[in-house]
Amino acid sequence: MTQPNSQPALDRSDSRVRHDEGLLGAIRGFIDRVRSGDLGMLPVIVGLVLIATVFWSLNPVFLAPNNLANLLFDAAAVGCISLGIVCVLILGEIDLSVGSMSGLASAILGVIWVKIGLPVPLAILVALAAGAFMGLVYATLLNRFGMPSFVSTLAGLLAMLGLQLYLLGSTGSINLPYASVMVRFGQIYVMPAWFSYLLAIAPGALMLWLGIDRMRRRAAVNLSNPGGMSVLLAKSGILTVLLLVAVHYLNQGRGIPWMFGLFVALVVGMNYALTRTKWGRAMFAVGGNREAARRSGIDVHRIRISAFMLCSTLAALGGMLAASRLASSSQQAGTGDVNLNAIAAAVIGGTSLFGGRGSAWSALLGVIVIQAISNGLTLLNLSSSLRYMITGAVLAVAVIVDSLARQSRASHGRA
Repeated sequence: MTQPNSQPALDRSDSRVRHDEGLLGAIRGFIDRVRSGDLGMLPVIVGLVLIATVFWSLNPVFLAPNNLANLLFDAAAVGCISLGIVCVLILGEIDLSVGSMSGLASAILGVIWVKIGLPVPLAILVALAAGAFMGLVYATLLNRFGMPSFVSTLAGLLAMLGLQLYLLGSTGSINLPYASVMVRFGQIYVMPAWFSYLLAIAPGALMLWLGIDRMRRRAAVNLSNPGGMSVLLAKSGILTVLLLVAVHYLNQGRGIPWMFGLFVALVVGMNYALTRTKWGRAMFAVGGNREAARRSGIDVHRIRISAFMLCSTLAALGGMLAASRLASSSQQAGTGDVNLNAIAAAVIGGTSLFGGRGSAWSALLGVIVIQAISNGLTLLNLSSSLRYMITGAVLAVAVIVDSLARQSRASHGRA
Protein backbone atom coordinates (compact mmCIF):
# COMPACT_ATOMS: atom_id res chain seq x y z
CA MET A 1 0.00 0.00 0.00
CA THR A 2 2.89 2.37 0.73
CA GLN A 3 4.93 1.44 -2.34
CA PRO A 4 3.23 3.84 -4.81
CA ASN A 5 4.01 6.82 -2.56
CA SER A 6 7.67 6.01 -1.98
CA GLN A 7 8.87 7.02 -5.43
CA PRO A 8 7.42 10.57 -5.34
CA ALA A 9 8.97 11.08 -1.91
CA LEU A 10 12.33 9.98 -3.31
CA ASP A 11 11.91 12.32 -6.26
CA ARG A 12 11.21 15.23 -3.96
CA SER A 13 14.30 14.39 -1.92
CA ASP A 14 16.44 14.20 -5.07
CA SER A 15 15.01 17.53 -6.20
CA ARG A 16 16.02 19.17 -2.93
CA VAL A 17 19.51 17.69 -3.21
CA ARG A 18 19.88 18.97 -6.77
CA HIS A 19 18.59 22.36 -5.64
CA ASP A 20 21.17 22.59 -2.86
CA GLU A 21 23.94 21.36 -5.17
CA GLY A 22 22.97 24.03 -7.68
CA LEU A 23 23.32 26.88 -5.19
CA LEU A 24 26.41 25.44 -3.52
CA GLY A 25 27.93 24.64 -6.88
CA ALA A 26 27.43 28.21 -8.06
CA ILE A 27 29.08 29.54 -4.88
CA ARG A 28 32.01 27.11 -5.24
CA GLY A 29 32.39 28.07 -8.89
CA PHE A 30 32.47 31.77 -7.98
CA ILE A 31 35.14 31.15 -5.32
CA ASP A 32 37.22 29.12 -7.77
CA ARG A 33 37.02 31.88 -10.38
CA VAL A 34 38.13 34.49 -7.86
CA ARG A 35 41.05 32.31 -6.72
CA SER A 36 42.15 31.83 -10.31
CA GLY A 37 42.21 35.60 -10.92
CA ASP A 38 38.85 36.03 -12.64
CA LEU A 39 37.73 38.83 -10.32
CA GLY A 40 35.16 40.46 -12.58
CA MET A 41 33.63 43.50 -10.92
CA LEU A 42 34.18 42.28 -7.35
CA PRO A 43 37.04 44.73 -6.52
CA VAL A 44 35.12 47.81 -7.65
CA ILE A 45 31.97 46.78 -5.77
CA VAL A 46 33.98 46.23 -2.58
CA GLY A 47 35.77 49.55 -3.13
CA LEU A 48 32.50 51.39 -3.67
CA VAL A 49 31.08 50.01 -0.43
CA LEU A 50 34.21 51.10 1.46
CA ILE A 51 34.14 54.60 -0.08
CA ALA A 52 30.46 55.05 0.77
CA THR A 53 31.02 53.84 4.34
CA VAL A 54 33.98 56.14 4.95
CA PHE A 55 32.35 59.30 3.55
CA TRP A 56 29.02 58.57 5.25
CA SER A 57 30.77 58.19 8.61
CA LEU A 58 32.53 61.53 8.08
CA ASN A 59 29.47 63.34 6.70
CA PRO A 60 26.01 61.67 6.74
CA VAL A 61 24.87 64.05 3.98
CA PHE A 62 26.88 61.94 1.53
CA LEU A 63 24.19 59.25 1.37
CA ALA A 64 21.26 61.68 1.43
CA PRO A 65 18.90 61.07 -1.53
CA ASN A 66 19.32 64.55 -3.00
CA ASN A 67 23.11 64.35 -2.83
CA LEU A 68 23.07 60.98 -4.55
CA ALA A 69 20.84 62.43 -7.26
CA ASN A 70 23.37 65.23 -7.84
CA LEU A 71 26.10 62.58 -7.98
CA LEU A 72 24.20 60.76 -10.74
CA PHE A 73 23.72 64.01 -12.68
CA ASP A 74 27.48 64.63 -12.58
CA ALA A 75 28.36 61.02 -13.41
CA ALA A 76 26.46 60.86 -16.70
CA ALA A 77 28.74 63.10 -18.78
CA VAL A 78 32.03 61.52 -17.72
CA GLY A 79 30.37 58.10 -17.87
CA CYS A 80 29.57 58.51 -21.57
CA ILE A 81 33.20 59.40 -22.26
CA SER A 82 34.41 56.44 -20.20
CA LEU A 83 32.09 54.09 -22.11
CA GLY A 84 33.93 55.02 -25.30
CA ILE A 85 37.28 54.47 -23.58
CA VAL A 86 36.16 50.91 -22.78
CA CYS A 87 35.96 50.19 -26.53
CA VAL A 88 39.54 51.19 -27.29
CA LEU A 89 40.94 49.61 -24.12
CA ILE A 90 39.41 46.26 -25.10
CA LEU A 91 41.55 46.48 -28.25
CA GLY A 92 44.62 47.24 -26.16
CA GLU A 93 44.71 50.84 -27.49
CA ILE A 94 44.19 54.22 -25.82
CA ASP A 95 42.61 57.59 -26.65
CA LEU A 96 44.16 60.50 -24.78
CA SER A 97 42.09 63.12 -26.60
CA VAL A 98 38.62 62.31 -25.22
CA GLY A 99 38.72 65.32 -22.92
CA SER A 100 39.58 67.70 -25.75
CA MET A 101 36.99 66.04 -27.98
CA SER A 102 34.32 66.64 -25.35
CA GLY A 103 35.39 70.27 -24.99
CA LEU A 104 35.38 70.79 -28.76
CA ALA A 105 31.89 69.25 -29.01
CA SER A 106 30.57 71.64 -26.36
CA ALA A 107 32.12 74.56 -28.28
CA ILE A 108 30.53 73.39 -31.55
CA LEU A 109 27.18 73.12 -29.75
CA GLY A 110 27.43 76.65 -28.36
CA VAL A 111 28.57 78.25 -31.63
CA ILE A 112 25.99 76.60 -33.90
CA TRP A 113 23.10 76.84 -31.45
CA VAL A 114 23.64 80.19 -29.74
CA LYS A 115 25.90 82.27 -32.00
CA ILE A 116 24.65 81.14 -35.42
CA GLY A 117 21.11 80.45 -34.23
CA LEU A 118 20.54 77.09 -35.93
CA PRO A 119 18.31 74.43 -34.26
CA VAL A 120 19.89 72.52 -31.41
CA PRO A 121 19.31 69.07 -33.04
CA LEU A 122 21.47 70.18 -35.97
CA ALA A 123 24.17 71.40 -33.58
CA ILE A 124 24.14 68.04 -31.79
CA LEU A 125 24.45 66.14 -35.07
CA VAL A 126 27.38 68.28 -36.21
CA ALA A 127 29.20 67.75 -32.91
CA LEU A 128 28.63 63.97 -33.06
CA ALA A 129 29.83 63.93 -36.67
CA ALA A 130 32.99 65.77 -35.63
CA GLY A 131 33.61 63.10 -33.01
CA ALA A 132 33.09 60.27 -35.50
CA PHE A 133 35.46 61.97 -37.97
CA MET A 134 38.25 62.27 -35.40
CA GLY A 135 37.86 58.61 -34.50
CA LEU A 136 38.14 57.72 -38.18
CA VAL A 137 41.34 59.79 -38.43
CA TYR A 138 42.94 57.98 -35.47
CA ALA A 139 42.02 54.56 -36.83
CA THR A 140 43.33 55.46 -40.29
CA LEU A 141 46.66 56.63 -38.87
CA LEU A 142 46.94 53.34 -36.99
CA ASN A 143 45.85 51.10 -39.87
CA ARG A 144 47.69 52.81 -42.74
CA PHE A 145 50.85 54.12 -41.08
CA GLY A 146 51.11 52.09 -37.89
CA MET A 147 51.12 55.25 -35.78
CA PRO A 148 50.61 54.27 -32.12
CA SER A 149 47.29 55.47 -30.78
CA PHE A 150 49.13 57.06 -27.85
CA VAL A 151 50.92 59.44 -30.25
CA SER A 152 48.05 60.14 -32.65
CA THR A 153 45.53 60.88 -29.90
CA LEU A 154 48.05 63.06 -28.06
CA ALA A 155 48.43 65.10 -31.25
CA GLY A 156 44.66 65.20 -31.57
CA LEU A 157 44.38 66.45 -28.00
CA LEU A 158 46.50 69.50 -28.81
CA ALA A 159 44.84 70.16 -32.17
CA MET A 160 41.29 69.98 -30.82
CA LEU A 161 42.16 72.12 -27.81
CA GLY A 162 43.41 74.81 -30.19
CA LEU A 163 40.27 74.53 -32.34
CA GLN A 164 38.10 74.79 -29.24
CA LEU A 165 39.83 78.03 -28.20
CA TYR A 166 39.48 79.38 -31.74
CA LEU A 167 35.74 78.67 -31.93
CA LEU A 168 34.99 80.26 -28.56
CA GLY A 169 36.94 83.38 -29.44
CA SER A 170 38.05 86.12 -27.10
CA THR A 171 35.06 85.80 -24.77
CA GLY A 172 36.09 82.27 -23.86
CA SER A 173 32.59 81.03 -23.11
CA ILE A 174 29.06 80.87 -24.47
CA ASN A 175 26.07 80.71 -22.13
CA LEU A 176 23.36 78.27 -23.14
CA PRO A 177 19.70 79.31 -22.69
CA TYR A 178 18.64 78.34 -19.16
CA ALA A 179 15.03 77.79 -20.18
CA SER A 180 15.92 75.40 -23.00
CA VAL A 181 15.02 71.73 -22.85
CA MET A 182 18.65 70.70 -23.15
CA VAL A 183 19.79 72.70 -20.12
CA ARG A 184 16.82 71.56 -18.08
CA PHE A 185 17.63 67.99 -19.14
CA GLY A 186 21.10 68.40 -17.66
CA GLN A 187 20.00 70.14 -14.46
CA ILE A 188 16.39 69.43 -13.53
CA TYR A 189 14.55 66.67 -15.36
CA VAL A 190 14.06 63.44 -13.38
CA MET A 191 12.04 60.30 -14.08
CA PRO A 192 8.50 59.85 -12.74
CA ALA A 193 8.49 57.53 -9.75
CA TRP A 194 6.32 54.89 -11.45
CA PHE A 195 8.64 54.75 -14.45
CA SER A 196 11.76 54.39 -12.28
CA TYR A 197 10.17 51.46 -10.42
CA LEU A 198 9.30 49.85 -13.75
CA LEU A 199 12.89 50.19 -14.91
CA ALA A 200 14.09 48.68 -11.62
CA ILE A 201 12.04 45.55 -12.25
CA ALA A 202 13.04 45.20 -15.91
CA PRO A 203 16.67 43.94 -15.50
CA GLY A 204 15.74 41.09 -13.17
CA ALA A 205 12.81 40.08 -15.37
CA LEU A 206 15.01 40.19 -18.48
CA MET A 207 17.70 38.14 -16.75
CA LEU A 208 15.11 35.52 -15.80
CA TRP A 209 13.61 35.39 -19.30
CA LEU A 210 16.98 35.12 -21.05
CA GLY A 211 18.18 32.55 -18.53
CA ILE A 212 15.14 30.32 -19.03
CA ASP A 213 15.50 30.61 -22.80
CA ARG A 214 19.18 29.66 -22.55
CA MET A 215 18.37 26.67 -20.35
CA ARG A 216 15.76 25.44 -22.82
CA ARG A 217 18.15 25.73 -25.75
CA ARG A 218 20.88 23.88 -23.88
CA ALA A 219 18.46 21.16 -22.80
CA ALA A 220 17.30 20.76 -26.41
CA VAL A 221 20.82 19.72 -27.43
CA ASN A 222 21.42 17.62 -24.29
CA LEU A 223 23.78 20.07 -22.59
CA SER A 224 23.85 20.57 -18.83
CA ASN A 225 22.69 23.78 -17.14
CA PRO A 226 25.20 24.76 -14.44
CA GLY A 227 23.41 26.00 -11.35
CA GLY A 228 19.97 25.34 -12.71
CA MET A 229 16.80 27.27 -12.04
CA SER A 230 17.60 27.90 -8.36
CA VAL A 231 20.68 29.97 -9.16
CA LEU A 232 18.88 31.88 -11.90
CA LEU A 233 15.98 32.74 -9.57
CA ALA A 234 18.40 33.79 -6.82
CA LYS A 235 20.37 36.10 -9.13
CA SER A 236 17.32 37.76 -10.67
CA GLY A 237 15.62 38.10 -7.29
CA ILE A 238 18.62 39.69 -5.58
CA LEU A 239 19.14 42.09 -8.49
CA THR A 240 15.48 43.15 -8.48
CA VAL A 241 15.39 43.72 -4.72
CA LEU A 242 18.60 45.77 -4.75
CA LEU A 243 17.40 47.96 -7.62
CA LEU A 244 13.97 48.50 -6.05
CA VAL A 245 15.54 49.53 -2.75
CA ALA A 246 17.91 51.94 -4.52
CA VAL A 247 15.13 53.48 -6.61
CA HIS A 248 12.83 53.82 -3.60
CA TYR A 249 15.57 55.58 -1.64
CA LEU A 250 16.41 57.98 -4.47
CA ASN A 251 12.72 58.79 -4.93
CA GLN A 252 12.67 60.10 -1.36
CA GLY A 253 14.60 63.04 -2.80
CA ARG A 254 14.74 64.41 -6.34
CA GLY A 255 14.58 61.01 -7.99
CA ILE A 256 16.61 59.52 -10.83
CA PRO A 257 17.88 61.98 -13.47
CA TRP A 258 16.88 61.39 -17.08
CA MET A 259 20.46 62.23 -18.05
CA PHE A 260 21.74 59.32 -15.97
CA GLY A 261 19.01 57.15 -17.49
CA LEU A 262 20.37 58.00 -20.95
CA PHE A 263 23.84 56.94 -19.86
CA VAL A 264 22.55 53.63 -18.45
CA ALA A 265 20.66 53.00 -21.71
CA LEU A 266 23.92 53.48 -23.62
CA VAL A 267 25.66 51.07 -21.25
CA VAL A 268 22.95 48.44 -21.81
CA GLY A 269 23.17 48.88 -25.57
CA MET A 270 26.96 48.64 -25.54
CA ASN A 271 26.84 45.58 -23.29
CA TYR A 272 24.48 43.87 -25.74
CA ALA A 273 26.75 44.75 -28.66
CA LEU A 274 29.86 43.45 -26.90
CA THR A 275 28.34 40.21 -25.59
CA ARG A 276 25.65 39.24 -28.10
CA THR A 277 26.92 40.27 -31.52
CA LYS A 278 29.61 39.15 -33.96
CA TRP A 279 31.17 42.60 -33.70
CA GLY A 280 31.56 42.25 -29.94
CA ARG A 281 33.21 38.85 -30.21
CA ALA A 282 35.57 40.27 -32.83
CA MET A 283 36.47 43.15 -30.49
CA PHE A 284 37.60 40.79 -27.75
CA ALA A 285 39.37 38.55 -30.25
CA VAL A 286 41.40 41.45 -31.66
CA GLY A 287 42.21 42.71 -28.17
CA GLY A 288 43.28 39.26 -27.01
CA ASN A 289 45.48 38.38 -29.99
CA ARG A 290 45.44 40.60 -33.05
CA GLU A 291 47.36 38.22 -35.32
CA ALA A 292 45.24 35.22 -34.39
CA ALA A 293 42.11 37.29 -35.02
CA ARG A 294 43.40 38.33 -38.43
CA ARG A 295 44.19 34.75 -39.40
CA SER A 296 40.71 33.64 -38.34
CA GLY A 297 39.19 36.02 -40.90
CA ILE A 298 38.36 39.05 -38.73
CA ASP A 299 38.81 42.42 -40.44
CA VAL A 300 41.10 44.00 -37.84
CA HIS A 301 41.19 47.36 -39.61
CA ARG A 302 37.42 47.66 -39.63
CA ILE A 303 37.17 46.71 -35.95
CA ARG A 304 39.69 49.40 -35.07
CA ILE A 305 37.76 51.99 -37.07
CA SER A 306 34.50 51.14 -35.30
CA ALA A 307 36.12 51.26 -31.85
CA PHE A 308 37.85 54.62 -32.33
CA MET A 309 34.79 56.18 -33.98
CA LEU A 310 32.58 55.01 -31.10
CA CYS A 311 35.07 56.35 -28.57
CA SER A 312 35.26 59.84 -30.08
CA THR A 313 31.52 60.01 -30.74
CA LEU A 314 30.70 59.13 -27.15
CA ALA A 315 33.28 61.68 -26.00
CA ALA A 316 31.45 64.32 -28.05
CA LEU A 317 28.14 63.27 -26.50
CA GLY A 318 29.67 63.46 -23.02
CA GLY A 319 30.94 66.97 -23.76
CA MET A 320 27.47 68.15 -24.77
CA LEU A 321 25.94 66.59 -21.65
CA ALA A 322 28.53 68.41 -19.56
CA ALA A 323 27.66 71.67 -21.33
CA SER A 324 23.96 71.15 -20.60
CA ARG A 325 24.83 70.43 -16.97
CA LEU A 326 26.79 73.68 -16.66
CA ALA A 327 24.59 75.67 -19.09
CA SER A 328 27.77 76.87 -20.73
CA SER A 329 30.37 76.10 -23.39
CA SER A 330 33.70 77.38 -22.12
CA GLN A 331 37.44 77.08 -22.62
CA GLN A 332 37.67 75.01 -19.44
CA ALA A 333 35.34 72.32 -20.84
CA GLY A 334 37.17 69.04 -21.34
CA THR A 335 40.31 70.22 -19.57
CA GLY A 336 41.53 69.49 -16.07
CA ASP A 337 40.79 65.99 -14.86
CA VAL A 338 38.29 64.93 -17.55
CA ASN A 339 40.80 62.67 -19.32
CA LEU A 340 41.99 61.23 -16.03
CA ASN A 341 38.49 60.54 -14.76
CA ALA A 342 37.26 58.96 -17.99
CA ILE A 343 40.21 56.60 -18.36
CA ALA A 344 40.39 55.90 -14.63
CA ALA A 345 36.68 55.05 -14.49
CA ALA A 346 37.06 52.40 -17.20
CA VAL A 347 40.12 50.85 -15.57
CA ILE A 348 38.79 51.03 -12.01
CA GLY A 349 35.55 49.46 -13.24
CA GLY A 350 37.43 46.38 -14.41
CA THR A 351 38.46 46.93 -18.04
CA SER A 352 42.00 45.69 -18.58
CA LEU A 353 44.74 47.97 -19.88
CA PHE A 354 46.29 44.91 -21.53
CA GLY A 355 43.35 44.42 -23.91
CA GLY A 356 40.99 41.54 -24.48
CA ARG A 357 39.00 41.95 -21.25
CA GLY A 358 36.37 44.50 -20.28
CA SER A 359 32.70 45.27 -19.97
CA ALA A 360 30.37 48.15 -20.63
CA TRP A 361 29.28 47.90 -16.99
CA SER A 362 32.81 48.81 -15.93
CA ALA A 363 32.20 52.36 -17.17
CA LEU A 364 29.07 52.60 -15.02
CA LEU A 365 30.63 51.27 -11.83
CA GLY A 366 33.93 53.05 -12.37
CA VAL A 367 32.43 56.48 -12.93
CA ILE A 368 30.29 56.11 -9.81
CA VAL A 369 33.48 55.40 -7.85
CA ILE A 370 35.18 58.46 -9.33
CA GLN A 371 32.20 60.74 -8.69
CA ALA A 372 31.73 59.34 -5.18
CA ILE A 373 35.31 60.30 -4.31
CA SER A 374 34.91 63.77 -5.82
CA ASN A 375 31.52 64.34 -4.18
CA GLY A 376 32.65 63.09 -0.79
CA LEU A 377 35.76 65.29 -0.72
CA THR A 378 33.68 68.29 -1.77
CA LEU A 379 31.29 67.72 1.12
CA LEU A 380 34.26 67.59 3.47
CA ASN A 381 35.53 70.93 2.06
CA LEU A 382 38.88 69.40 1.15
CA SER A 383 41.06 70.78 -1.60
CA SER A 384 41.11 69.48 -5.16
CA SER A 385 44.75 68.47 -4.64
CA LEU A 386 43.59 65.66 -2.35
CA ARG A 387 41.03 64.56 -4.93
CA TYR A 388 43.76 64.22 -7.55
CA MET A 389 46.01 62.28 -5.21
CA ILE A 390 43.27 59.94 -3.99
CA THR A 391 41.96 59.31 -7.52
CA GLY A 392 45.49 58.60 -8.71
CA ALA A 393 46.05 56.18 -5.84
CA VAL A 394 42.79 54.35 -6.57
CA LEU A 395 43.77 54.11 -10.25
CA ALA A 396 47.19 52.72 -9.33
CA VAL A 397 45.60 50.11 -7.07
CA ALA A 398 43.16 49.14 -9.85
CA VAL A 399 46.02 48.62 -12.33
CA ILE A 400 48.00 46.57 -9.80
CA VAL A 401 44.95 44.38 -9.12
CA ASP A 402 44.40 43.95 -12.87
CA SER A 403 48.05 42.99 -13.40
CA LEU A 404 48.06 40.48 -10.52
CA ALA A 405 44.73 39.00 -11.68
CA ARG A 406 46.15 38.63 -15.19
CA GLN A 407 49.19 36.78 -13.86
CA SER A 408 46.94 34.54 -11.75
CA ARG A 409 44.74 33.72 -14.75
CA ALA A 410 47.83 32.84 -16.76
CA SER A 411 49.13 30.52 -14.05
CA HIS A 412 45.72 28.80 -13.90
CA GLY A 413 45.45 28.51 -17.68
CA ARG A 414 42.62 31.08 -17.97
CA ALA A 415 44.49 33.96 -19.61
